[in-house]
Amino acid sequence: MSWVKRTDCCKWEGITCSSDGTVTDVLLAAKGLQGHISPLLGNLTGLLHLNLSHNLLNGNLPMELLFSRSIIVLDVSFNRLDGSLPELQSSSGGFPLQVLNISSNLFTGQFSSKLWEAMKNIVALNASNNSFTGQIPSSICINSPSLAILDLSYNQFSGSIPPELGNCSKLREFKAGYNNFNGALPEELFSATSLEHLSLPSNDLQGVLDGSDILKLVKLTVLDLGSTGLSGNIPDSIGQLSTLEELRLDNNNMSGELPSAVGNCTNLRYLSLRNNKFVGDLSKVNFTRLNLRIADFSINNFTGTVPESIYSCSNLIALRLAFNKFHGQLSPRMGNLKSMSFFSIADNHLTNITNALQILKSCKNLTAVLIGTNFKGETISKSETIDGFENLRVLTIDSCGLVGQIPTWISKLKKLEVLDLSNNMLSGKIPFWISDLPVLFYLDITNNSLTGDIPTALMNTPMLQLGKNAAQLDPNFLELPVYWTRSRQYRLLNAFPNALNLGNNGFTGVIPPEIGRLKMLDGFNISFNRLSGEIPQQICNLTNLQLLDLSSNQLTGTR
Repeated sequence: MSWVKRTDCCKWEGITCSSDGTVTDVLLAAKGLQGHISPLLGNLTGLLHLNLSHNLLNGNLPMELLFSRSIIVLDVSFNRLDGSLPELQSSSGGFPLQVLNISSNLFTGQFSSKLWEAMKNIVALNASNNSFTGQIPSSICINSPSLAILDLSYNQFSGSIPPELGNCSKLREFKAGYNNFNGALPEELFSATSLEHLSLPSNDLQGVLDGSDILKLVKLTVLDLGSTGLSGNIPDSIGQLSTLEELRLDNNNMSGELPSAVGNCTNLRYLSLRNNKFVGDLSKVNFTRLNLRIADFSINNFTGTVPESIYSCSNLIALRLAFNKFHGQLSPRMGNLKSMSFFSIADNHLTNITNALQILKSCKNLTAVLIGTNFKGETISKSETIDGFENLRVLTIDSCGLVGQIPTWISKLKKLEVLDLSNNMLSGKIPFWISDLPVLFYLDITNNSLTGDIPTALMNTPMLQLGKNAAQLDPNFLELPVYWTRSRQYRLLNAFPNALNLGNNGFTGVIPPEIGRLKMLDGFNISFNRLSGEIPQQICNLTNLQLLDLSSNQLTGTR
């Protein structure tokens, strides 16, 4: 509204001028701008900073801006720009551009060596989240000796990572994850001793993590080599990286024990070793001095009991130990983890479920507890003293062979959204109070020994009746994703399907006609029961239904 003809443009919104009236800054981020970027902006000979990010601009990036004789910061990220980057036929070099952010657009094409010949003063380049192809030019650091930040992640770059990156003496951040790079992780890369952030996840690299190479990166704070095809052990020298804050080696073929030297990484706050072939007793590592916030040891072959020293990590908010070979009981010291929100130890060899629940209830911030495939053949606790878990949103105690009835202490969990008690030997009836859980929308009690009618009360589940109730759900991300299968993971709980899974029990009677109330239901499974009567017409009201399984019952009537 302030851009009015015959008024001083230096007073317009988003425009900054120098004392002599020269336009120096055009800062118009997130203004809903559409159309092409005008190359005439290049006529502003004193323009230093141009920010057009977070708009709806399309078309090409004008050569006049990329090769401006004045602009030092150019940010056009989060638009719909496309095409390849412009090139100069003959580079005179010396362009002042230092910061270029073209991330989150639709750019294609390759990074030519000519482009870098013109970028002699570039300090930071973010080209992430586009569709660039080809290789990284090997001359990148020779032509741009001041390069400190290079983010090429989420593109389609291919080939090997050029060893010449080791010549980037000022490179602090190199991010190239989620591309198609292959070959070995070049040893020369570790000669870039200024590196603080090295992130190459989800590529097709090979090789091992060499101890002598790691030692060179004394300033490293983030090392992310997840899903890169690495093998071998974690070297002991990792413990000498005193500044290391994040270590992500998930989804590789790494093996051996976790070296005790990890206990020397006193700044370590994020550790993910998920889905490797690590072995050994984690108790050999002293976690006491670490500042861990998130630790994921799942899908390995760790043995022994849960290490006592990890309970000293008072800032821990997410701990996943699932799919290992831990045994024994949970320690009362787990109650020290007052900040813990996410805990998963599914598929191990734990015993004493009553003790485990009594200990976990003291962790008042827990929102997700996944403890299934443990406690084989035990009796599920029905003790009224289990009165914590007031913030719990996800509870899975599946595949334990538990006997007993669905315990009434679950009725107190008023924030519970997902409940999985499947694959046990629970008996009795579905309790009437299930429908009193105000935000429950996913219930799985398949493969048990439950009997009786499907209660009408179940058809009063609030979250399955009206879409507007979804507003009650907590929109926050879980600290770690919930893996329902290897290919299905959920970081947001409201991405789960709205489901009633009651299959493979001993339910009798009819399908309640009140089923038609559950307008939000995505999946309904009552297969392998002893239900009789006709399929109620009201089931046709379930317009969101994607999965319906009524098989292996004693239903009658016409189709």
